[in-house]
Amino acid sequence: MLYRLDFTVEYDETMAQQGLLGVWAEEANAALGAKSAGVVVDLWKVVGERKVLVIADVETPDDLDRILFDLPIMQKMGHLVQVDVKSIRRYEDFAEDVKERLGR
Repeated sequence: MLYRLDFTVEYDETMAQQGLLGVWAEEANAALGAKSAGVVVDLWKVVGERKVLVIADVETPDDLDRILFDLPIMQKMGHLVQVDVKSIRRYEDFAEDVKERLGR
């Protein structure tokens, strides 16, 4: 199953920017490793914001939930991370469904 994950990362006055960047560096290593393994299809950092957009390919919602709990950024500062999750499908599959419904 494909999912779009929109991460918004906050930090509070108790965490210096260097602390945030340290956690983010650890998270980046994990994210790029997941991309190499095929779990992450692709990911992007939004310019000028503490936001990351991810397309992930995971077998079940339960697997995705487990993965999210295990992320370094969630373990170290999960109370400051908001993740918006949406199940998505490939447009080619949608287009094929439309053609079939039209009898083409």
